[in-house]
Parts: sequence; structure tokens; C-alpha cells
Amino acid sequence: MNSHPLADAWSAPLQPRFTAVRYLVGVDGGGTGTRVRLSDVHGQLLGQGWAGPSALGQGIAQAWRHIQTAVQEAAAKAGIERLPLAEAAIGLGLSGAGVTAQAQAFIAQQPGYAHIELANDGTTSVIGAHAGRPGGVIAAGTGTVGEALRADGSLVCVSGWGWIGGDEGSGAWLGIQAMRQAQKAMDGRAEPGPLAQAVWGAAGCQHEQDRDAINAWVAQAGQHAYAQLAPLVFEHAGADPAAAALVAQAVAELEQLALALDPSQQLPLSLTGSVAQRLAALFSGNIRARCVSPQGDSADGALRLVRGALSDPR
Repeated sequence: MNSHPLADAWSAPLQPRFTAVRYLVGVDGGGTGTRVRLSDVHGQLLGQGWAGPSALGQGIAQAWRHIQTAVQEAAAKAGIERLPLAEAAIGLGLSGAGVTAQAQAFIAQQPGYAHIELANDGTTSVIGAHAGRPGGVIAAGTGTVGEALRADGSLVCVSGWGWIGGDEGSGAWLGIQAMRQAQKAMDGRAEPGPLAQAVWGAAGCQHEQDRDAINAWVAQAGQHAYAQLAPLVFEHAGADPAAAALVAQAVAELEQLALALDPSQQLPLSLTGSVAQRLAALFSGNIRARCVSPQGDSADGALRLVRGALSDPR
């Protein structure tokens, strides 16, 4: 379990065809921003940079523009006026990289790096969190997804189906359940407890039968709006059985995710996202016992991914 090519990436020699590579770029890119780390081939950090979003679903040209902006900022901080791309290899963990057409189009437009390795940001998060060794990551914040690198070297993804019909245990999912409880309470199908009343207030209801306010809120609400209701569930879980039941259901959903990631129930787990971290203390003994602090993040994982590719005798 301790032997994996990515775990030993920094100490492995470069393939002969990559001996001209002097720099490595690690990229963590999503829908809100891009983070870049620049290192030498031994893993020594040289500089960091930040720019706008580089999720592939928002456009290939925008992704490369923002990545290169962040790369040049990192290079400038390293005292390099302009990074020589022919002497640099880049690893990227990008949102949307799992869509084959988007990934192919992105790689086809790469601006001249000596080598490129592209993966989903969830994959690089797992690699970074466990320093290239087998392990899993449960990310539950606004949405929910789990990814794991298993002992046999395979990668697996669980959940992450989106907030409308999936992402169970996430902030948006909790918010949807809270709104349903508020609607039932307004109809008389459920008790108008503290959670329902708090949701009515968040939706701008002027009285207990203000259906218009609920309908107007739902008509314009998206993932983030529902996620903003999740804190109300936690706030009232101590006094409202309906809120307590939702918290318990969220725990059960994330535990099912953990079991699907690793049926052997042996891999270390890293938790990211506000909801996962808030629920961690409520996990069952085995899952709670396997939770560890991440050793690195997605940008670290991207660096390790590309360094492993340069030394992999493929």
C-alpha cells in the first residue's frame, strides 16, 4: 500500500527525453479561480500565482488565458522574466477535465509546454492529500463528490452528479430538504418547527401562509442559494427533530459515499468542504478513525502527477 509510482515521483530519475525539463507547473483550476505552483524538477517551490477561473466548461481559451496569467505571476515571483515553456512540464487538475471532448480540445491548444498531464481537480486533490499514496477524499461543501486512489492504482469517483438530482449530503442538498420541510409545514403536512420558520424568514415570508414568497424564492434559487439554507439546519438541529433528522441523513449519505469509495474500509480519508468537516465528529467509529489531515492540496497533486509522468518508463 505504501508503494506507488506517484509516492516516489520526486526521487525518481527523469526519462532521457525529458532531461531538458527544468521547471514544473502545477495547476488547480475551477469555476471561481486558478492557482498555480512553480517548482524545479526536485519539488523545490519557486513561486505561486493566481488568476481567474479555468473550468473547462467555461471555455478553453479562457482557461489557457487565466492559467498562463497565473504561470507568469509565479515565474515573476521566482525571478524569471518569462518562463521557457519548452523547458517546463505542466500538470493540471481542472474542473471539467473528465469530459473527453473538452479535455482533448484543451490539450490541442496547449501553448508549447514540453509535456502536459491533465486530470480532474478531484483526482489531483486525492494525489495531493495523500502524497501520491492510496487514499480517499470526501468533498462536501456546496456540492458533494468523493474520489479515491485505491491500493491497486485505480482511481474511482463517487457522487458528484450535480445539485438538482444528486450531491447527497452537500450544503445544497441540505438546503433543498430544508425548503421541502418548510413547504410541508406551510401546508400543514408537517409541524412548523424552528427550521421551517427559519426557512420562511430566509425566503422573505411576511406571514405563515405566504406561499407567494416561497414560490418566488424557489423560482430564482440555484445551487448556492439552497446551500445558504444549510446553516439553518445545523443551527436548529438541537431543538428541532426535523433538522436533527436531516443532519443524521447527511451523515448517512456521506458514510455511504465513503463505503463506495473503499469497500475494504482501510484507506485513509481526507475531508474537505464545510459540511464534511462539520459532520466529521458524527461519523461512525471506523470512518472517523480513518480521517486524516491532508498532506497537500490539488496544486500539489498536479505537480506530483506531472513529475510522475516524466519519470514513468512508459
